[in-house]
Amino acid sequence: MGTVVDDAASVEFHAFFERHYAELSRLAHLLTGEADAADDLAADALLALWHRWDRVRAADHPAAYARGVVANLARTRIRSAVRERRRVSLFWSHREEKTENPDVAGVVDVQEALRRLPFRKRACVVLRHAFDLSEKDTALALGVSVGTVKSQTSKGVAELQRLLGPERVPQRVHAAMARGESGGRNR
Repeated sequence: MGTVVDDAASVEFHAFFERHYAELSRLAHLLTGEADAADDLAADALLALWHRWDRVRAADHPAAYARGVVANLARTRIRSAVRERRRVSLFWSHREEKTENPDVAGVVDVQEALRRLPFRKRACVVLRHAFDLSEKDTALALGVSVGTVKSQTSKGVAELQRLLGPERVPQRVHAAMARGESGGRNR
């Protein structure tokens, strides 16, 4: 039988869940590039938060803590996928596949460009420009210094500009989020 404290914690966690689930799912989708996995990663993160809820709710920035958990789970998922691809490639022959008349001038959308960035740059760009977090909040979420956030965001935006062309990248990343192209649930 639950106590008054347990009931209060449960209500508080439920409110946190309702407030942040969609955001965490969008973050997971943008970090992994996998729409199908985004909801699962957000749910896994929230389950982990529930198990440590006393510590999380006592934190100065519980939402930043939650973003950090999602970022770590996404990083683990990406690393696992890379390891799996390496294992599979050992068993399959490396045939050279050629495409006739490739569409070199094809448009690279924001999500594809984001997937091409290394994880830390991608996380900094997504949190700063798609989620409009401050440098400090981004640093808290990723467990890095503000200087690292500045550097990685700058380098990430420069790489996106190279991939996407001269249009302002932060506006395109933000616009992609506003159009709901990031997956997850809507707020």
